[in-house]
Amino acid sequence: MIQKGSYLNVIDNSGVKQVCCIHIIGGYRKRYAYLGDIVVASVKHVRFKEEIKLKKGDIVKALIVRTKVLSTLKLPVNASHQFSENGAVLLNTKYKPYGTRIFGGLQKSFRYTKHSKILSLSSGLIK
Repeated sequence: MIQKGSYLNVIDNSGVKQVCCIHIIGGYRKRYAYLGDIVVASVKHVRFKEEIKLKKGDIVKALIVRTKVLSTLKLPVNASHQFSENGAVLLNTKYKPYGTRIFGGLQKSFRYTKHSKILSLSSGLIK
């Protein structure tokens, strides 16, 4: 479960290391974001100061792909894997990923969402 103020590690090669959630898209009273939800985030730490599109303080959209807390509420059956970190993939205004690679695997239940491009960029699937 991700809420406002949660820090997320970025798991793509966009050059950003960490973002902070500032809004959850999907309703004015939505309190938590789960796997597969999109949030509005602020860039907090960058890996490389040169040669990246994003800077510290920029506002971006991010797709939640890993959560620490077991969240079987959002995705369909067999979404039972728990990660050790909160992770996200950065998206531009047209919901396309900034990075060209995603480090680590994604849950198999991402196969049933509309984010098939992100699934194809990842290195594998986890049960």
